[in-house]
Amino acid sequence: MSPGRAGTSEAAGNTGTKTLVALVVAVFGYALMQTVVVPALKVLEAGLHTTPSAAAWILTAFLLSSAVLTPLLGRLGDQYGKRRVILAVLVVYAAGMAAAAASQNIGQLIAARVLQGAALALVPLSMAILREALPVVRLPFAMGLVSGIVGAGAGAGLIIGGLLADHLSWRWLFGLGTVLALVSLALAAFWVPADRRTAPAGIDLPGTVLLGGSLVSVLLALAKGPSWGWTSGRVTALLALGVLLFAALIAVERTKRDALIDVAELTDRPMLMTHLGAFLFGTGSYFFYLALPLYAQQPPGDTGVGFGSSVTVAGLLMLAGMLAVIPAGTAVGRLTTALGPRWPMAIGFGLITAGSVLFALAHDAMWQHVVFYTVVGAGTGLVMGALPKLIADIVPLERTGTANGLNNIARTVGSAVGTALAAAVLASADAPRGATPDSAYTTLFWLAAATGVLGVAAALRAVRRRAAAATAAAPGTARTERHEKAK
Repeated sequence: MSPGRAGTSEAAGNTGTKTLVALVVAVFGYALMQTVVVPALKVLEAGLHTTPSAAAWILTAFLLSSAVLTPLLGRLGDQYGKRRVILAVLVVYAAGMAAAAASQNIGQLIAARVLQGAALALVPLSMAILREALPVVRLPFAMGLVSGIVGAGAGAGLIIGGLLADHLSWRWLFGLGTVLALVSLALAAFWVPADRRTAPAGIDLPGTVLLGGSLVSVLLALAKGPSWGWTSGRVTALLALGVLLFAALIAVERTKRDALIDVAELTDRPMLMTHLGAFLFGTGSYFFYLALPLYAQQPPGDTGVGFGSSVTVAGLLMLAGMLAVIPAGTAVGRLTTALGPRWPMAIGFGLITAGSVLFALAHDAMWQHVVFYTVVGAGTGLVMGALPKLIADIVPLERTGTANGLNNIARTVGSAVGTALAAAVLASADAPRGATPDSAYTTLFWLAAATGVLGVAAALRAVRRRAAAATAAAPGTARTERHEKAK
C-alpha cells in the first residue's frame, strides 16, 4: 500500500472511530434516562404533590411519544439526512430534559417527558449512520457496541436513579440528562459526518398517522389495563381501535410507492422473525426490570421473601448483568463469522432462558441474583447486538433508519406487554401491599423463560438458509449480492 493510500485509510479510520464515540455517548445518555426515573417515582410523586396514577404518566408519556415519533424520525433521517435529524433530536431532547428539571407541577413534567420521547430515534439513526460511515469489517463490532450500550445504559439508569433518589433532589435526575444531551449534541456536531446517500421518496403522512394512532391505542390500553381493568370498556375499545387502525395502515401502505412500512419487507419471514425477536426480548426484559428490584427491596417479614434492601443496593445487585451486556454485544460479529448470522441471537435467547430457569428454581440469596442476572445480561447483549446486524443484512442502505425504527418499536410494544403481564401477575397475588408472595416472583421468572424459548425459535428462522451459508462463507457477501440484485 502506498503512503498516500495508507494515510487516507488511517484518516478514514479515525473519522469512523470519532463517529462511533459520538453515537455511543448519545445512545448511552438516552438509555440511561429511559429508566433513571423508575426507582424515583415515589420521590417524584411526593415532590410534585401528585397521585400514583398521575405519576405513572411520567413513564407512559415517554413510552407513547417514543412509539409515535421513532418511525417518523427514522424515515426523516433516511430521506433528509441522518446527521441533520440526529442533531435536531438532540436539541429537542436537551430542551425536554431542561424543562423537566425546571418543572413545577406534574403536568409540566409529563409535557417535558413527551419531548424526551423523541430520543428513542437516536438508536435507529445511529445504526443507519454506522452502516454508512464504517467499513463492513468494523460494522458488527460497532453495532454490537451501540446495542450493548442501550442495555447497559438502561440498567445503569436503575442504579443512578436509586442513588440520586436516595441522596439528592429528583431534579438532579434531569439535570444529569441535560448535561449528557448537550455533550452528545456537541460531539455529534463535530464528529458525525454528513450523509452520502438519502432516500428520494417523500413523507408518508397517512401511514405515519395510522401507525401512530394504532401504537398509541394499544400501548395506552396496556399501560392503563391494570388500573382500569382488562375487561373494562375503555381498554377493550382502545385495543379494538388499535387493531382497526393497523389493518387500515396495511391496506393504505400496499398502495403507496413511498410507504412508511414496506408491507412486503415486513411480511418477509426473516424480517418478521427479527421483529418478533425484538418484541419477545422487550417482553422478557421487563419481567426482570420489575421483579428483581421489587424482590430486593421487599422486607422479609414473616414470609422470608425479599432482602429489605435500599433502592441503591437493589440496583447494584443487577450491576454485573448490566456490565455483561457490552462485551457480549461486541462479540456478535465474531460469533456470526464463526457460526452464522442466526446463532448470536439464538445463543442470546438461550442464555436468557437459562438465567430465567435458574431464577425460577432459586432466588432467595443475593449471590443468586448477581450470578443469574449476569447470565441474563450476557444473553441480552447478544440479542441486542444481533438485531441491527440482521436488519442490515435484510434491507437496503436507504431504509436502514426506518427498519431499525420499526424494530425498536416492536421492542417497545414488547416492553409494554411485559410490564402489563408483570403487573397482572403481581396484582393477582392477592397479598398485602409490600408482601408479594414468592410464587408471584417464580411465575414471572417462568414467563421470562417462556419468552426466551420462543426467542430461540424466532432466531432460528430469522435468516434464509442460502443467506446463512453465504455469510458463513464470506461475511457481508449475502447482503451485497441481495442489494446488487435489487439495483
